[in-house]
Amino acid sequence: MNDFLKDIIKQTGNEYAALVSDGVEGADVDNFIDTGSYIFNALLSGSIHGGLPANKITAIAGESATGKTFFVMGMVKSFLDANPDAGVLYFESESAITKQMVIDRGIDPNRMVMIPVTTVQEFRTQAIRVLDNYLESSNRKPMMFVLDSLGMLSTTKEVEDTSEGKETRDMTRAQVLKAAFRVLTLKLGRAGVPLVVTNHTYDSMGLFSTKEMGGGSGLKYAASSIVFLSKKKEKDGTDVIGNIVHCRNYKSRLTVENKMVDVRLTYDKGLDKYYGLLELADKYKVFKKVSTRYELPDGSKEFGKTIMNNPEKYFTEDVMSILNEAAKKEFMYGLSTSNE
Repeated sequence: MNDFLKDIIKQTGNEYAALVSDGVEGADVDNFIDTGSYIFNALLSGSIHGGLPANKITAIAGESATGKTFFVMGMVKSFLDANPDAGVLYFESESAITKQMVIDRGIDPNRMVMIPVTTVQEFRTQAIRVLDNYLESSNRKPMMFVLDSLGMLSTTKEVEDTSEGKETRDMTRAQVLKAAFRVLTLKLGRAGVPLVVTNHTYDSMGLFSTKEMGGGSGLKYAASSIVFLSKKKEKDGTDVIGNIVHCRNYKSRLTVENKMVDVRLTYDKGLDKYYGLLELADKYKVFKKVSTRYELPDGSKEFGKTIMNNPEKYFTEDVMSILNEAAKKEFMYGLSTSNE
């Protein structure tokens, strides 16, 4: 049977066709990119050591001022820190990112290319051109794409109409977006390049008000994961020092949908790597809540604030191994979410 199917593969002339047993190029996820937060890694991949699928599209959506850009910049920093020879292509449509902002986030500006884009067509053409050259290159380095934001991209027709003084809306924008993501999805998969897209959400009209993502169905179909963000400010006295970001898994092909986690994002340090693990440890009895303190595996008791002030001391290698199994139960399909 194998020889018969291999003959058919040759007849197709498709260089990417292969037996499933040999792996599905562009579809199988072999690598993940650490987001900088253990609990957000688990939400996306089912493992605290996972994160963004390295060859898929991930959408980060939320209302204005929910911290989407700041959140994504934290992931960019984590990606570059973990890959010393990597680079990031940042397609920017809001004219909001400055050199100083990048430096303040701890990102090396020499490893990040800012590409201003106005239309969907500009983004599609430039991204595909880079990917085609990348696929042909014999000296590939790890690379990450960011589009910030999809909601601000117009179309060529909208730009032309505006220059002519017309106020008509381009009703084909959704179709243009869908066509762009159809092409990009396969090329990103083949190249092993992740794309993180920020987008806006709005309240849908109907009997039950729900959050929806703008831009039509193109990104909804193409994205491997879609995470909706909301936030509350974190204060130290009267000073705002960051945000607690509520993350809901609106769509996922890898983990259970509609799960929620909280991620801590501070202005001075970015994403808090350990935030959220204490709640996971409590739920799965790795740390047992006793009155106002937590009983640790060695029988000692500590306050939650003490643990989070020195997480490396308490989240040992053994504890992290147990928590990773807990994360699989909590977030992955086909596994019990019981904490028994």
